[in-house]
Amino acid sequence: MRQLGWRALYEVLGARVRRPEWTFMNYGYAPLDPDEEAPVLEPADEPDRMCIQLYDHVVGAVELRGTDVLEVGCGRGGGSSYLARYRGPATVTGVDLSRSAIALCRRHRHAPGLSFVRGDALDLPFPDESFDVVVNVESSHCYPSVEAFLREVHRVLRPGGSLLLADLRGQEEMSELRGTLREGPLEVVEMRDITANVCAALELDDDRRRALLDAWIPRPFHRPFERFAAVEGSSTHARFKAGENRYASARLVRATTARA
Repeated sequence: MRQLGWRALYEVLGARVRRPEWTFMNYGYAPLDPDEEAPVLEPADEPDRMCIQLYDHVVGAVELRGTDVLEVGCGRGGGSSYLARYRGPATVTGVDLSRSAIALCRRHRHAPGLSFVRGDALDLPFPDESFDVVVNVESSHCYPSVEAFLREVHRVLRPGGSLLLADLRGQEEMSELRGTLREGPLEVVEMRDITANVCAALELDDDRRRALLDAWIPRPFHRPFERFAAVEGSSTHARFKAGENRYASARLVRATTARA
């Protein structure tokens, strides 16, 4: 039921909000350490800086140049497009369950080596050992089974390949996610709580998010979409501020030899 509900929402968003300018749907990331370098972006990408910085943070520890990258849960394609245009991979494949989202991506997101495929995160439509890196940003909370997702990622990753993940959960659910990641078939290299960075990004990006809601979402639907977008004053934003919602990033690796 969870997967069906999220699928219905994203199908509606892809079909009804067809404007290509709405590129990203994540909550963003703002560096809090003054020594942390922000990515240099083309002027056309500057409006999406906070959302792009989340991808930059997630993939920052892994060299993507010349690799085959899969983004699971690519949504409207902004992240896959950013990786293809800025990080120098050989290929980037975005996969999403939503037909309308994939149709939008194929119409509007173009870069060398970039392609989009409709597919289920729990039954990925790719052969074994097809990718060097799997990216999963703000998507796993939609899945009925994170364990099944991790098994599929392990299957499609080449030995030594990385899963780069970021997502949100309630406080108790985040503890469960951390346990699931540690017990899964991939080796956890790093896990970070980035709730403060996400909160800062939401607040810095609040005016832009509200302008997008005003421009693209009919007024009767503003309240639920304010929660969805986590704008200031929404219950979602309040839960982040109170520490009831947590946001984490993680890097996991498929071992080059089978686990004992």
